[in-house]
Amino acid sequence: MTNDDSGFVGSIPDLYDRNIGPLMMVPYAGDIARRLSEMATGRLLEVAAGTGIVTAALARALPRVQLIATDLNQPMLDHAATKPELRGVEFRQADALALPFDDQSFDAVVCQFGVMFFPDRVAAFREAYRVLKPGGQFVFNVWESVAKNPIVAATLMGLSRLYPQHPSWFLERTPCGYRETEVIRADLAAGGFADSRIETVTLRGRAASPMSPAIGFCQGSPMRAELEALDLTGLEAATAAAAAAIAEQFGEGAFETELCALVIETRR
Repeated sequence: MTNDDSGFVGSIPDLYDRNIGPLMMVPYAGDIARRLSEMATGRLLEVAAGTGIVTAALARALPRVQLIATDLNQPMLDHAATKPELRGVEFRQADALALPFDDQSFDAVVCQFGVMFFPDRVAAFREAYRVLKPGGQFVFNVWESVAKNPIVAATLMGLSRLYPQHPSWFLERTPCGYRETEVIRADLAAGGFADSRIETVTLRGRAASPMSPAIGFCQGSPMRAELEALDLTGLEAATAAAAAAIAEQFGEGAFETELCALVIETRR
């Protein structure tokens, strides 16, 4: 079986944006924008911008800052570029491990829940360091464990009931798989960042129904390919199993859930 833990293609960007974005990404987008709020002018680079959720928060908070949003997955950027509030943003396909920008050309670099997908995080941190001006700010976040994010835990409970022999899931391997603070600090230091501040940030997200995050995780993330590899015709059944487990914990209607992430701030 092939595991593609970074593939955001086909219908995935739209399903992700509608079902995962409001629940899990929007709350932390506001948090990141607040941390950059003192930046009145200059140039800001966003890597792994996805569908532009934190991009929109930054555009609202920093109206005089030039925003360049990049992502390895062109379909995600194409989706982001359709949003009217992002008309002033420059979108560019780019690999975070080999950024196509000059040395010391940005005042800040931001990455919302993207570092976990990088195959070589030290290389990505080294690139962020390279393109930052002296004193420039680097802000990114990563998810805490599955156990500290109940919506993820409920989803995986439902899927594990359906596929009890499956050894691991995308959500635990990748989104929730890079959270050891000592490892993060060491990787940052290897990339050039001598000092870093890591903060545990607990927020709350809201979903319209149990089916919404079930669709988002099962059909709007790279876990879709994982599920289809297990059973090519079983995607709807997997989505229903995830939704049922979520409903057991949160009820059948709209609900709120606690979210937990690490937010990392450092400077060149």
